[in-house]
Amino acid sequence: LILKPPCITVIVLNWNGAADTLRCLASLKALAPPQPEVLVVDNHSSDDSVAQILQAHPTLTVLQTGANLGFGGGCNVGIRHALIQGADYVWLLNNDTLVEADTLSAMARTMALHSAIGAVGSVIYDMDEPTRVQVWGGGQVQRWLGRARPLRAPGEPAFISGASMLLRADALRQVGLFDEQRFFMYWEDTDLGFRLRARGWTLAVAPQSRVWHRLSASLGQGSAQLDAYFICSAVRFLRLHAPCPPLAIASLASTLLLKRALLGHWHRVRAVWQGLRSA
Repeated sequence: LILKPPCITVIVLNWNGAADTLRCLASLKALAPPQPEVLVVDNHSSDDSVAQILQAHPTLTVLQTGANLGFGGGCNVGIRHALIQGADYVWLLNNDTLVEADTLSAMARTMALHSAIGAVGSVIYDMDEPTRVQVWGGGQVQRWLGRARPLRAPGEPAFISGASMLLRADALRQVGLFDEQRFFMYWEDTDLGFRLRARGWTLAVAPQSRVWHRLSASLGQGSAQLDAYFICSAVRFLRLHAPCPPLAIASLASTLLLKRALLGHWHRVRAVWQGLRSA
């Protein structure tokens, strides 16, 4: 019996990042066959990203959202399109990443091991330090303390990182897509992982699936705006999933505020406070 390979759509979300996106698309060309469908979602870039991408790839499907919908909302546009087109699996891949030939096929092999696997992650390495592991597929959450931490070595993930996440279409149809109403940026992949596991789906990591990622390319490391988005989404996540939300929120907020105050980063203290208020 010859099994038909699954239909896979790769979704790359772009926001004012044509140079990163073009490098990512170039690396996708090296993927082992069968080649997946590649879809770029432009999250209402204010530069000429779409023109640059289409000039380099005239036949590529580029969906334009018409507004900045955040990470989850932008990805959802692509996921809905892929599901309508009949995708069996959807691969979400950050635009600030590079892949190698076996990156996708290793994830697909892992997904095929058991029908209960709803999401598979890659081992994600630091682009600036190529042997350093950023994330081993995903991470875990200390729900009492309100802290998420990435796995750096093999372990049991509570969620799969959205930087490289292969999702089963049947799981998405049952559980739903990213919660774009609650999460504009950050924690949306964590929330989806928790919802998948709550409905009986399991999460897996494919060690042979390797991705190189540039950390925080969209906003930049140490960004005050990053702090505001992070704490806002964290509070919303903890209200849903923490055993004692007030305790977890207080623990996380006090830790973030204290760290930034001790460093004298008062603009980031204000950003954390603004994020708390907007949550």
